Amino acid sequence: MKAIRRFTVRTVLPERLRGLEELVGNLRWSWHHETLDLFRSVDPALWESVRYDPVRLLGEVSPDRLAVLAEDRRFLRRLDAALDDLRDYLTAPRWYQSAVDGDAPAAIAYFSPEYGITAALPQYSGGLGILAGDHLKTASDLGVPIIGVGLLYRHGYFSQSLSPEGWQLEHYPAIDPGGLPLTLLREPGDGAPVRVAVGLPEGRTLHAQVWLARIGRVPLLLLDSDVEDNDQAARDVTDRLYGGGTDHRLLQELLLGIGGVRAIRAYCRIDGHPAPEVFHTNEGHAGFLGLERIRELVDEHGLSFDEALEAVRAGTVFTTHTPVPAGIDRFPRELIGKYFAGSAALEGVPVDRVLALGEETYPEGDRTVFNMAVMGMRLGQRVNGVSRLHGAVSREMFGGLWGGFDVAEVPIGSITNGVHAETWVAREVLDLAVRETPSVLEGRGWDSVLDVPEQEIWRVRRLLRERLVLDARRRLRESWGQRGASEAEMAWIDDALDPDVLTIGFARRVPSYKRLTLMLRDPDRLRALLTHPERPVQIVIAGKAHPADEGGKRLIQDIVRFADSEDVRHRIVFLPDYDMALGQMMVQGCDVWMNNPLRPLEACGTSGMKAALNGGLNLSIRDGWWDEWFDGQNGWAIPSADGLSDPDRRDQLEASALYELIDDHVSVMFYDRDASGLPRRWLEMVKHTLATLGPKVLATRMLRDYVHDLYAPAAASARAMAADGYAGARELASWKARIAKAWPGVAVDHVESAGEDSPHVGAHLNVRAVVSLGELSPDDVAVEAVYGRVDPSDAIVAPSYLELTAVSPENNRVRYTGDIPLDRTGPFGYSIRVVPRHPLLASRTELGLVALPPTPPGMTNGDLR
Repeated sequence: MKAIRRFTVRTVLPERLRGLEELVGNLRWSWHHETLDLFRSVDPALWESVRYDPVRLLGEVSPDRLAVLAEDRRFLRRLDAALDDLRDYLTAPRWYQSAVDGDAPAAIAYFSPEYGITAALPQYSGGLGILAGDHLKTASDLGVPIIGVGLLYRHGYFSQSLSPEGWQLEHYPAIDPGGLPLTLLREPGDGAPVRVAVGLPEGRTLHAQVWLARIGRVPLLLLDSDVEDNDQAARDVTDRLYGGGTDHRLLQELLLGIGGVRAIRAYCRIDGHPAPEVFHTNEGHAGFLGLERIRELVDEHGLSFDEALEAVRAGTVFTTHTPVPAGIDRFPRELIGKYFAGSAALEGVPVDRVLALGEETYPEGDRTVFNMAVMGMRLGQRVNGVSRLHGAVSREMFGGLWGGFDVAEVPIGSITNGVHAETWVAREVLDLAVRETPSVLEGRGWDSVLDVPEQEIWRVRRLLRERLVLDARRRLRESWGQRGASEAEMAWIDDALDPDVLTIGFARRVPSYKRLTLMLRDPDRLRALLTHPERPVQIVIAGKAHPADEGGKRLIQDIVRFADSEDVRHRIVFLPDYDMALGQMMVQGCDVWMNNPLRPLEACGTSGMKAALNGGLNLSIRDGWWDEWFDGQNGWAIPSADGLSDPDRRDQLEASALYELIDDHVSVMFYDRDASGLPRRWLEMVKHTLATLGPKVLATRMLRDYVHDLYAPAAASARAMAADGYAGARELASWKARIAKAWPGVAVDHVESAGEDSPHVGAHLNVRAVVSLGELSPDDVAVEAVYGRVDPSDAIVAPSYLELTAVSPENNRVRYTGDIPLDRTGPFGYSIRVVPRHPLLASRTELGLVALPPTPPGMTNGDLR
């Protein structure tokens, strides 16, 4: 008989060992090796069997063993030292407290639908969650005062296994929060669990309790709808990550956004934590948080919707993570209308204004849907992509929201992702750094990596490769057993893979654009690489397809069937149930990290960064982060046939290039050994990779960029809006309304210039323009000359800008003038434009309004030489 309810009975520790509970209760242990060593010493065999989960360890360790430890002076000294170290880590000033001035925000709220903190807290599906986890861990290390907000999924994402035929099977094991490193957020008086509520249609209410995870110094609030106050449908809202249909997904996002803000308010009230000045929306799933903050300002400060919108926008950062339109949540307008009207309405937030925030008003947009990313950009004054290339792609994707401006001026920037080294770098690599390059651990002196003895690097790389091989064999045996194989049929696994063979890793989610099966394009050629008599290659593969993605499951089946072939199964393996633990093993043990998406559909991709920090090399299409940081000496770039319209032909060409690189370059360099058995050229490339990529790919660099480029400016804008009873927000909202109404009356009436008859480098071109401002004043606008090199179609390439000076107002017509420097030879051109100007705008493109001069038929900018 199956149990109808699952819960965890915790061990009662001896008084002298109670400190273990304090260590387990803070997830800093997940990246702190000394604490992990302490847990391992509690019971080494049990530690292995519980797969390095300290909560399970303390739940299953025997009373006899605990009694022994309570009298073990050496263990107790280590326990006390670990507690002292944790307490100092949590309280001592860190980078943020010493390097950031008083303008930095007192607190930042960070919202994400998933978090990859540790395999023991399975609340993630892929890169978005792993990035969010690394963001929080790095915030803790740097002392950045972030509060994380997410959902607690009672069944997580899913566990993956394979059928005998190689088809992906999904399992949703129940998760007991009592068996996780979590505590319920409770009221300080009676100890009652905190509840947040979100109104639903037809008079229903969605209730949630709040679980608290401690990520070092960072609190992470996880909302859980499995409470008695809810009916069964509402209890199931947080059942699975990315599960269910459209209504279910919308309910999750309402709870995350609206409920998440309410959970933060409760936490700050109870804990005394400073209220967030900046709200960071990690992808569009949490976008409704902006509507709840608007409701608060309308209700508590008497602002109008437009005034509250300006105050909210000023302090909101929105990060988009996908260059794939299919990766963006879009809901039917009617459904959004249903959930923001009637009993579900937010007071002071009219449903028509909600619908307008998510409307695809750009060319080719679908007016029947509500786009969560579009809402995120309209509610966030600062928007960024997650690599330089992704920022450019995002400006193309969403440029229509700022229709009057060139793509390059669309106000979407980029901060390239980074990775949390302590989570992803092998202990042996860190130990080697401590001995040979201690300055690197402090974030400086990366050139010292070049002096590390090559034999030491090779020794560590071989050790990590062997560890991956042994773990892969264990996982293969489990998988084949689940698929129904007998012991006799699994005998080959004992010799699967080889710790001395060039090992390539490929681990991804499995949407079609990531092209899991590109390596199978020519099976015979792949076989030849795998079984080469002198330079064999082995490939370790992992990945999950979304449960609803039948195409992705077919790709996995294709790989598994090939890997099952008797002639190659010792050289290529698919390891099911890709999670953080497997990801760590792979990025540490693989010599080469392979990535072959359809460019430019990979927003960033961070697994290759993790491999690089472990001494691996990248073999990748120039997409995401690799596009900006590949330098020709830190790995290999797979040529991309971007311009081809025939996808089959494109795959063929790129697969052929992949085979050629592996056969003629990667494997040749790996097996080219000197008299001492070392691949000198390979190791030189490894050291160059570490020295040059190391400081770039760290999440400490990423988070410092967020603090300086986004968080601090957002906090300054939010304070400017809120000062003097939100006078700034009131004034800006009124100004924007006036500008929007009057803008049709703004026009560039006349443009003339002097000095283009015989232009030469170093001279100036005097430009004069007459502008009609209608009901606006010169203080409301900036009149700019836009100039620079022109292409054959007379488009200005990489333009420069010069603000012209108003010299003679004549009623509503104003004359402007300025001198354009002729600082380059060749085809040169200019134009004039009028844009709104206000000190509280983040950029002059913010309103999407611009007035340009009419271009007479046949007129060009001419050649200025």
